[in-house]
Amino acid sequence: MRLRNKVALITGVASGMGRQAALTFAREGAKVIGCDVNEAAGTTTLDAVRRAGGEMLFVRGDVSVETDVAAVVRRGVERYAKLDILYNNAGIGPPEDGLATELALEVFERVMRINVTGTFLCSKHAIPHLVRAGGGSVVNVASIAALQGSEVLPATAYGTSKAAVVGLTKRLAVQFARHKVRVNAVCPGPIDTPILDPYFEDAEVKRRFHERIPIGRIGTPDDVVNLCLYLASDESSFVTGSVIVIDGGVTSK
Repeated sequence: MRLRNKVALITGVASGMGRQAALTFAREGAKVIGCDVNEAAGTTTLDAVRRAGGEMLFVRGDVSVETDVAAVVRRGVERYAKLDILYNNAGIGPPEDGLATELALEVFERVMRINVTGTFLCSKHAIPHLVRAGGGSVVNVASIAALQGSEVLPATAYGTSKAAVVGLTKRLAVQFARHKVRVNAVCPGPIDTPILDPYFEDAEVKRRFHERIPIGRIGTPDDVVNLCLYLASDESSFVTGSVIVIDGGVTSK
């Protein structure tokens, strides 16, 4: 078990990559603290982890609200006595996010609150516990949208928010390296999760997505989670401040 005796806080566990991360990390020996604003779906993840023989605490919380984040971290540490891993997975990419000249300010600000402020707040409240534990790992989920533009999906707010996550990753990695806290970001390409469902209702958009992936398929949650598992584990003890692309070759095309 690659995460034996580790305690991991994973945000956005209600579906997609977050749910898969909870299942995988628990299977690999971690005690999981799961957080999501969707209590019903988060409880479904909790039940799935327990049925598989894993250990998990679910706490409802909105990552963009500091009091919620503080409560999630506090309850997790009260239950498991420490924290070794923070997996900042929670994020949104609403369909109404489009061209900058047509984008509503409310949509832009909502995306930034969840994707950027949420990552900051979770890091702010969790990292002190990683330091107390003698070190640990923070894994931030960014996106290839942070690294390049797109004619298929303009997604101005989403791309901007994920670029900010990359910047925050670099800052945190340097700030806490001497405390043996590693901070890395992963940049997935198109992944088969609910965030893409509204876009794939348009057959032409789905076709163009597939067309631009050299490896010939959409990624799966497992593809991303397995990379994050490596970054969360002690196997990556010399990896920090890295931004790792996992996109089937999209950004190389």
